[in-house]
Amino acid sequence: MEKSPFDIVIVGAGAAGLTTAIAAGRGQSKNLKILLVDSRGKVGAKILVSGGTRCNVTNRKVTPFDFQGGPSHFIKHVLEAFTPDQTKRFFEEIGVDLILESTGKYFPVTRSGKTVLEALLKESEKCGVSLKTGFRVTGIEKKGDVFLLRGETGDLLARRVVLATGGLSLPETGSDGMGLSMAASLGHTLIKTTPALTPLTTNDKDWMELSGITLNAALTFFEDGKKKAECEGSLLFTHFGYSGPVALDISRFFAYSDPKHSPEIEANFLPGHTPEALNKRLEIFRKKHPNKQPKSFFIEEFGLPERFVETFLRKNEGKNPRQLLHPIAHTPLSVTGVVGYRKAEVTAGGVDLKEVRVSTMESKIIPGLYFAGEILDVDGRIGGFNFQWSWSSGTVAGRSAVLKLP
Repeated sequence: MEKSPFDIVIVGAGAAGLTTAIAAGRGQSKNLKILLVDSRGKVGAKILVSGGTRCNVTNRKVTPFDFQGGPSHFIKHVLEAFTPDQTKRFFEEIGVDLILESTGKYFPVTRSGKTVLEALLKESEKCGVSLKTGFRVTGIEKKGDVFLLRGETGDLLARRVVLATGGLSLPETGSDGMGLSMAASLGHTLIKTTPALTPLTTNDKDWMELSGITLNAALTFFEDGKKKAECEGSLLFTHFGYSGPVALDISRFFAYSDPKHSPEIEANFLPGHTPEALNKRLEIFRKKHPNKQPKSFFIEEFGLPERFVETFLRKNEGKNPRQLLHPIAHTPLSVTGVVGYRKAEVTAGGVDLKEVRVSTMESKIIPGLYFAGEILDVDGRIGGFNFQWSWSSGTVAGRSAVLKLP
């Protein structure tokens, strides 16, 4: 163990940790000793695998309504402190040109997360940050004005600590929940954690046999018969259940719910069409094509996949064309659960925001302790929102940690 403490130790070299390190390094004017540590030998695994390895850096429009978890005013304040526009400029400054897709998502022009990671690592080194890999922190305590971080291969001392360890999602990337445990050991309240942005599972063989079929759908989540959330987007049928953006977005609500509240998910396979409009289109279609079957109506009028329509009709056998209009927009999906953390892109729950100062990301309980990224009780929908939370919260934490040093 080094006798003199580091000025700042940032635990976790993912998106939030790297951003924190850069913000701290840029903000220093005293030649501070800033150390970034990570348990893995190679860092930034989530950056490399996100967005199908393309790394969806941010979104054209990011608001507090794109997130779940803690109070929206807290999220709003942090997002305003480092906006998507500032994020784009930041990446351009460090050599990562971004391109906007029609979905509103920003990706590096190279379509490679490796470009993003390499630029962040290069910039953190340029800012005077030291990186120590393969160092797993197993515990933390504060002695006077100094933190003692215990590790498997030695101990570290630090005047300020930033926990940017992530949550529990994609454990093969190094997320093992240790940061959450350390926060709890220092007296922080943890909001219940569950997988989010993870596929849904089913035991309905009809839907499983449609593996590979994709269509646009709206999914509505109910508890005790009451609507709690609705998401719309691409739905992918799989051999185990459902995936695609809309299934991933709704998954956090199903995973977070208590079975005693009868959680249910209902699918609308023709979102955007009112019952009146559907009735009218059916009447016109039947007048034009009196001899065609309902299968033709759904395929020709709405472009629904043939295999899907055949399965839907088989599950609603005996109903006339008009009677089919309700179930096509209100189909209860059999959902048995979620795939879990091994396929989750983010963790719902985490450190309670009520115990964190919104303007600095500093703990209200332990002075000198800061948080950034997924470890906090904030989770965004799919589309670059969770990365934006990492960039924003990391920037606030890094800038603040430096300013607080005497």
